[in-house]
Amino acid sequence: MRQLHIALAALLLLWAAACTSDEEPLPILGEKVIENGDTIYHTIPDFSFIDQDSQIVTNETFKDKIYVADFFFVSCPTICPKVSKQMLRIYKHFENDDRVALLAHTIDPKHDTIPRLKQYAQKLGVRSDKWHFVTGDKDAIYEIADDYFSIAIEDPDAPGGFDHSGKIILVDANRHVRSFADGTDPASVDRLIQDMEKLLRMEYSDRQATAK
Repeated sequence: MRQLHIALAALLLLWAAACTSDEEPLPILGEKVIENGDTIYHTIPDFSFIDQDSQIVTNETFKDKIYVADFFFVSCPTICPKVSKQMLRIYKHFENDDRVALLAHTIDPKHDTIPRLKQYAQKLGVRSDKWHFVTGDKDAIYEIADDYFSIAIEDPDAPGGFDHSGKIILVDANRHVRSFADGTDPASVDRLIQDMEKLLRMEYSDRQATAK
């Protein structure tokens, strides 16, 4: 019995240490400015796109969530299948966590129609309320790629006619970019998943503290 009490006491000490340990926060990426003594961080601007279910997707779609974003096109002959495979890994890892969502922007809205995006999502076997494949105004998509520190431009000399990065970008509930990964590198995506778990712990802890 005494050994049991000692073991329980040790577990309680470990739990208390974990609860009180200071976890190094993820940085907020991008330029920041100081206005009237306040630090203003880079944020993802307002947007409005249409997903594979013909639903409007805006910043409000991701209220109180963290999400990962990427830029792709269905007929991409190079990196997109690799990136989609890694996005699918992220989807499956957080499939039952309602605090996490995914957002994929087509950079070829002329050809990637809503039915085509729907078919693409169905082939992956993913839920449309969890992973949004969006289309919309081409210029708006290309402009917001800059805000995600990604690349999306038409280039007739590039394979498939578009130049784009394979970045997967992590955004917090306050629209701040917190991390990113090379979507063609599974090891880089492993690190991103760890960053996502860390961000969830941080945001949950902050909300708990605010509620008290």
